[in-house]
Amino acid sequence: AEQRGLCRLDLSQQANAAPADNPPADWRAGITAGDTALYIFTSGTTGLPKAACISHARWLMAGDVMQISMSITPEDAFYCFLPLYHGAASMSAGSTALAAGARLVVRRKFSRREFWRDVRQHGATVAQYVGEICRFLLSAPPQPDDRDHPLRKLTGTGMAPEVWNQWVERFGDQFQIVEGWGSTESNTNTLNLDNWVGSCGRVPFWEKTNLRLVRYDVENDTHLRDENGFLQLCAVDEPGEAIAMIVQHPDVVGGRFEGYTSAEATEKKILRNVFQQGDAWWSSGDLLRCDADGYCWFVDRIGDTFRWKSENVSTTEVADVLGDYPGLDAVTIYGVKVPDHDGRAGMAALVLQDGASFDPGAFWQLALARLPRYAAPLFLRLSANADMTGNYKLRKVDLQREGFDPGVVRDPLYVRDDAAKTYVPLTPEAVAKALRA
Repeated sequence: AEQRGLCRLDLSQQANAAPADNPPADWRAGITAGDTALYIFTSGTTGLPKAACISHARWLMAGDVMQISMSITPEDAFYCFLPLYHGAASMSAGSTALAAGARLVVRRKFSRREFWRDVRQHGATVAQYVGEICRFLLSAPPQPDDRDHPLRKLTGTGMAPEVWNQWVERFGDQFQIVEGWGSTESNTNTLNLDNWVGSCGRVPFWEKTNLRLVRYDVENDTHLRDENGFLQLCAVDEPGEAIAMIVQHPDVVGGRFEGYTSAEATEKKILRNVFQQGDAWWSSGDLLRCDADGYCWFVDRIGDTFRWKSENVSTTEVADVLGDYPGLDAVTIYGVKVPDHDGRAGMAALVLQDGASFDPGAFWQLALARLPRYAAPLFLRLSANADMTGNYKLRKVDLQREGFDPGVVRDPLYVRDDAAKTYVPLTPEAVAKALRA
């Protein structure tokens, strides 16, 4: 039966009629743990998706790690609203549920209205999130039964610190929130098992892992090298690219980089001669920093961070701050080229909740009170809908290409006016004034 987007399959008859003995061995003859089990396409937030190769061993290992890390048991029910072609749904949810013997509750498509109803009806104790999902759920009007639910554990990526605090305050302090970092194709990952708000994991002994953070020059889009031409490790709290040594050993699954169906795409993700001649490391394209206690913090995607007024601007940090504006459904931050100016100016594409109004002055107050002046967006775009991938990640490729050109953009455009302490409708005169300021 299908109800409110949930497809409920009763397979008890088929299960009871199935033979109890193992399938014939010739069904799997010649198949090894290292063989490709499935292809999972990357999200395509910054370009075309690529088909990542996932082996049987890696798929099973993902479930084993998550099941042990989160103490998932057969009594748990894992609620999954992400598409099953997404790595988190297939591996984190599907493989974890199988490893634990837990139930897997699959919704065809995420619904803010039905989320908590599904959780209560099906007794979901574990759920996933990605990107802005938790912010979407928080933007729904508060209800008297917000804390009346069985959900106890969340795992995912992209939960901003203020969203984390608001979530616990509203929905209950019983949550274990396992924020992580990694990607579909990565040969390493981090997990925050300590409920340390905002962190994506802890690495107490770097030398025991294949993960390193290396110095990166955002302005010139290149790694920093020492006098011998090798990459340099980051200092404490210094943002750098996360890279992971590629382990090539027939008996070791962890550390392998299984790549993509395209050999060219695979090679583009490999750094060679990193710390010594002949070594090979997977390049994440992500900037992370690590504090003195070993906690890691996601900074931004390389290419998303931009430079303005001789300062680096993290789109993630700006979006986390501006996401607190009341009535905001989604915010996308990106840098745009400005004629006759170096770097890129900040621009925000805003999507308001149904019925919400936009106050340019209040938005200016929030931005300038909590962000450095160089990081506060110079331009705003009020959009009807957010451009999202199938797994609820915000795309910014088209937004960056269209910039703040009113001849291309049909949405309302604003530019910052610091003298008036507000954002004003974009005109050539208003842009010139903002750039002079």
